[in-house]
Amino acid sequence: MPYRESPLPASFAEMRAVLARLPAADEAARTKVRLRQADLTKPPGSLGRLEEISEWLAAWQATSQPRCQRPRVAVFAGSHGVVARGVSAYPAEVTAQMVQNFIAGGAAINQITASIDGDLRVYEMDLAHPVGDFTQGPAMDEARCARAMAYGMMAAEPGIDVLCLGEMGIGNTTSAAALCLALFGGRAEDWVGPGTGVVGPALERKIETVRLGVERHRDVAADPLQVLAALGGEELAAICGAILAARMGRIPVLLDGYACTAAASVLHALDPHALDHCRVAHRSAEPAHGALCARLDQTPLLDLGLRLGEATGAALAVSLLKAACACLDGMATFDRAGVSGPA
Repeated sequence: MPYRESPLPASFAEMRAVLARLPAADEAARTKVRLRQADLTKPPGSLGRLEEISEWLAAWQATSQPRCQRPRVAVFAGSHGVVARGVSAYPAEVTAQMVQNFIAGGAAINQITASIDGDLRVYEMDLAHPVGDFTQGPAMDEARCARAMAYGMMAAEPGIDVLCLGEMGIGNTTSAAALCLALFGGRAEDWVGPGTGVVGPALERKIETVRLGVERHRDVAADPLQVLAALGGEELAAICGAILAARMGRIPVLLDGYACTAAASVLHALDPHALDHCRVAHRSAEPAHGALCARLDQTPLLDLGLRLGEATGAALAVSLLKAACACLDGMATFDRAGVSGPA
């Protein structure tokens, strides 16, 4: 259903109510997988993070036989009024143009999703009406932000094994940096990077824009949802909604790069356990992403120098999940293989 036609009344009170009843991990399923890992024909722990991945999948899928056969890749696209301040190397119209490229199958994410047998869904927010320039006022009011969150929840449909989240939105690394500065403090320079490739005076404008925006909205700094409305974008709010719905549906989540992780950090600020069902798929080349992952106590699964967005890193990490499940399912135990176990 097109975003602008969807009847999705929502409020922050409803989102807080969802946060208050997030299900916990299934520790019994995690333990069963851990015990099976110890009985497979390999030295203990020798598959490294693949073992941790299979245990994580089991805990959040609530099964001792985790699967990654039906991955969904969800890309949310939003427009940002702050682009008019010259913070991006590309014009605002590129967002809508790239959405059409996704639909036509011509983007990197189309090729990567096909390589993992995934299901790509592109969620176009209200691109014709950008969120406001956050240096002049809030990017969104509560109703618009909560509505975007509710729309994002639609991505976590029953039956999918894992949800890969990504975004498209010229200017959204500016919003991401502003969110991080507001939530974690420091200096604007700590959180602002080149994004689409800005350098020199454009980068200085981006830093100053983030600084001005966070200073303007200091009055809402204690409420992460109000921070999201003041400094974020519809696609970033939708990512938050998708994360919440995935948790309620026991669907593990792979987060893409800097902007996606910054959006997720809003939920972490509300509840430090809100992202337990999520993994950061890759460390972006955007300089602040590593520091943000450390704040969230996340170690990215991949580090490939990517800085594209579009959920490309999240989709690539699905191959690791598939490998983890295959090893858990297909490897023989010591007894079955007739191999002597540890002395």
